[in-house]
Amino acid sequence: MLKRYLPILTWLPHYNRRLCGADLLAGMIVTIMVIPQSLAYAILAGLPAVVGLYASILPLLAYTLLGTSSTLAVGPVAIIALMTGAALTGVAAPGTPEYLQAALVLSLLSGGMLTLMGLLRLGFFTNFLSHPVIAGFLSASGILIAATQAAHLLGIEAQGYTAAGLGINLLGNLPATHFPTLAIGAGSLIFLVAIRRWGKRTLSRLGLPENLATLLARAGPVFAVVITTVVTWQFGLADRGVAVVGDIPRGLPPLTLPGFDASLWQSLLVPALLISLVGFVESVSMAQMLAAKRRQRISPNQELIGLGGANLAAAFSGGMPVTGGLSRTVINFDAGAQTPLAGLFAAIGIGLVTFALTPLLTHLPIATLAATISVAVLTLVDIPMIRQTWRYSRGDFSAMALTILLTLGDGVESGIIAGVLLSMAIFLYRTSRPHSALVGRLPGTEHFRNVERHDTETASQVALLRIDESLYFANARYLEDTVYSLVASRPELEHVVLICSAVNLIDASALESLDAINARLKDSRVTLHLAEVKGPVMDKLKNSDFLDDLTGRVFLSTYAAWEELSREPESR
Repeated sequence: MLKRYLPILTWLPHYNRRLCGADLLAGMIVTIMVIPQSLAYAILAGLPAVVGLYASILPLLAYTLLGTSSTLAVGPVAIIALMTGAALTGVAAPGTPEYLQAALVLSLLSGGMLTLMGLLRLGFFTNFLSHPVIAGFLSASGILIAATQAAHLLGIEAQGYTAAGLGINLLGNLPATHFPTLAIGAGSLIFLVAIRRWGKRTLSRLGLPENLATLLARAGPVFAVVITTVVTWQFGLADRGVAVVGDIPRGLPPLTLPGFDASLWQSLLVPALLISLVGFVESVSMAQMLAAKRRQRISPNQELIGLGGANLAAAFSGGMPVTGGLSRTVINFDAGAQTPLAGLFAAIGIGLVTFALTPLLTHLPIATLAATISVAVLTLVDIPMIRQTWRYSRGDFSAMALTILLTLGDGVESGIIAGVLLSMAIFLYRTSRPHSALVGRLPGTEHFRNVERHDTETASQVALLRIDESLYFANARYLEDTVYSLVASRPELEHVVLICSAVNLIDASALESLDAINARLKDSRVTLHLAEVKGPVMDKLKNSDFLDDLTGRVFLSTYAAWEELSREPESR
């Protein structure tokens, strides 16, 4: 039981010097890389920059104890920071103690929800977030995040979490553009884009080993931070109006206690749930992909507990909501992390920076952090996925489009809620009208195919009806209508065989419909049969009276039903 809820106990006894060396190196690299990100995402959420550092210390320790991924790096991420800022601005003013207190409550609620979902093994609930909805939400969020950072790049004021609000503010304040800030922001942006696109290739041509070239290319944000901080300090640009991070409190994260305010908790319940779901989906998708590369496995339900513990740790250490980050996880993986202990080493490194080195970040321009965020969120805008969804499924595209439009027009909460609801509505509509096909025998074989697509053998007195969907309350009536219409159109019909090879479930509503079909066909002197019923479905039917009342038989295969029923009446 302890190993189930404390996965560290499964690998720590086998820990050795080789693993420690690899994890220590990965932890050092992650420490250097994620400090700019942590500062930037805290500012994106409307919080003091140091909150991002606090959220990258104890949460990493909690995940080390509770997580199952050997490479997942937990901390503030762009999409969760955007959702956090959108949630908090509705309950408090940015920069106030109430705003910070609300961030702690949001972390606490998110952590509690994730932990409870993990204990109840409810990880499957995230399946209601379809890939098109997630892609649409992330793409729209990437656009919103980039728009929020445009103000910092230009050195002007522009607040809001909708495209219209941000656009109006940006256009209205555009004449007030601060050109030294614009120079730093644009220069950082060009540098980061260039090093991301051509850095690895250029460094490899200069003779550097591929791994080192990759690492240096990904260290672009670090170089941008160092260069612009030195330039700002050397030329006193802060005195000329360039916004900088300013004084960051030195010291380890304080122990904090989220306050209990019933109205505040109630206001943050839905945002906390959405942050939990989106964060978990992003995190577990990344963890599963990287685990597969090493032929490892993770436990989604335990990941819920691990992320829940990380958010609870953030709530009690002055942090903000966290999840597994895409860029920091890839860096951790490429740096050779072998166990979750790499996260602990990164937490120690970030803790040392917070304890002693924050004065070095005083002159870090906000515009540089804005450029870092803008480049990072480029990966969220998934144009190929949008194009492919449009070509493949207009229903899924409608869910994606609505998610994008509402996220841009009304904020992240409305977008994700609408996308989930529309996805579920589309699913219910599709499964409420299950595909069915009259099948016939391919001549000379034991195979049966749709009579409208293939040249098949049929018998006038037998209808072989294949049902290509599980049967449940939403499609039970549709099945009745389909069978009754079939019988009414063929007066010579004597047998109806429902082929259940694709039926994985028959719920109580569908069972009632089968009883009604059986009785109605009996009155019409038509016999109802079943074929290819799966074992679990048959087990459920045996617990009912349906099989006792069935006018026909349950055949093991469609071919057996054909052989028995397709013969002329006098030969049977």
